[in-house]
Amino acid sequence: MADTKTATLTIDGKSYELPMHSPTAGPDVIDIRKLYGQAGVFTYDPGFTSTAACDSTITFIDGDKGELLHRGYPIDQLAGKSHYLEVCFALLYGELPSAEELEKFENLVTNHTMIHEQMHNFFRGFRRDAHPMATMVGVVGAMSAFYHDSTDITDAHQREVASIRLIAKMPTIAAMAYKYSIGQPFVYPRNDLDYASNFLNMCFSVPAQDYHVNPILARAMDRIFTLHADHEQNASTSTVRLASSSGANPFACIAAGIACLWGPAHGGANQACLEMLKEIGNVDRIPEFIARAKDKNDDYRLMGFGHRVYKNFDPRATVMKQSADEVLELLGVDDNPLLQVAMELEKQALADPYFAEKKLFPNVDFYSGIILEAMGFPTSMFTPIFAMARTVGWISQWKEQLDDPQLKIGRPRQLYQGPTSRDYVNIENR
Repeated sequence: MADTKTATLTIDGKSYELPMHSPTAGPDVIDIRKLYGQAGVFTYDPGFTSTAACDSTITFIDGDKGELLHRGYPIDQLAGKSHYLEVCFALLYGELPSAEELEKFENLVTNHTMIHEQMHNFFRGFRRDAHPMATMVGVVGAMSAFYHDSTDITDAHQREVASIRLIAKMPTIAAMAYKYSIGQPFVYPRNDLDYASNFLNMCFSVPAQDYHVNPILARAMDRIFTLHADHEQNASTSTVRLASSSGANPFACIAAGIACLWGPAHGGANQACLEMLKEIGNVDRIPEFIARAKDKNDDYRLMGFGHRVYKNFDPRATVMKQSADEVLELLGVDDNPLLQVAMELEKQALADPYFAEKKLFPNVDFYSGIILEAMGFPTSMFTPIFAMARTVGWISQWKEQLDDPQLKIGRPRQLYQGPTSRDYVNIENR
């Protein structure tokens, strides 16, 4: 990060020179760290949408171009040619692994997928109808009570152990949350299965019969993990960084990220897509809802079309659509009205000039929701699966922040609009 030029801010006739930094990609940033000390003013940016809170080398997004890079690698290449654990390695360590490094990393993750047996008691303490995200927030936060040898954030080895444990155990925790919610016995992880296949096996196998993971479904699940692995400084990632800035242990930080992701404006997007399909109900009503979405006097909008960040197209959607087509060809849609509505809605929306003009193309949430529905996951599991995939991104950002010599505890400022100083009035005089 080099100073290339300065910006001049003039307040009441007095000018202040502020350094500017040029990134390797993206717009320049104005360094305002000394602004309050020099000028006695803060900046105001609700949502922090114009504020860079950190410098990072992990993920870059250009929403106008529809570009998403992990360590410089385009997401479509990673999702099309790589697999999730290889992407995990790149996010964690900065480069794609050699064959030897990848084998060692995969074995390390595979051998840490079991959770402490006493942690099973946590699940049984929840009501059966508890949302799986509620369970995950509690259980992941409780990991710090079991794994004392990986909570010292000042110890590089302990940070590494915590990173591997979280990536390895999150599928087990998510699958157990699902099994508990439907009243089925927990299924232990298997070391002979790959990461995605192991998760599907823990979710859908039962002791009464053999279960064989279809490779097409495993590949689709792996792509869902890959396409959700990291997404720059989003709300949950920023939450993890903010929690980490206080010195909190890694399990507490990731639990904070899960809690933030639970919000419907963040991690619930693919669930919202399925809720929309349920509202539409059948293919005959699709024109009605498309007309509402195009009516400027109607605040209705189609979920899963367009994206807040990507102003052109979602680069993850192309690969996800390929997997959706493969899954639906395998499983069919004849007995699932929701999937019939989804396929027809996609067809009609893509053929409508209005959606092309407004760049409202189906995004990754639309296709991932379709895939998870076809696989048999209830909508309540969509966000836990998202959390499981995003864990590696949170950890990578957490590790990067702890190595940053400029790390300070997060302390946003405010524009205070409340009453000024006033005297206390005794209760009998109020």
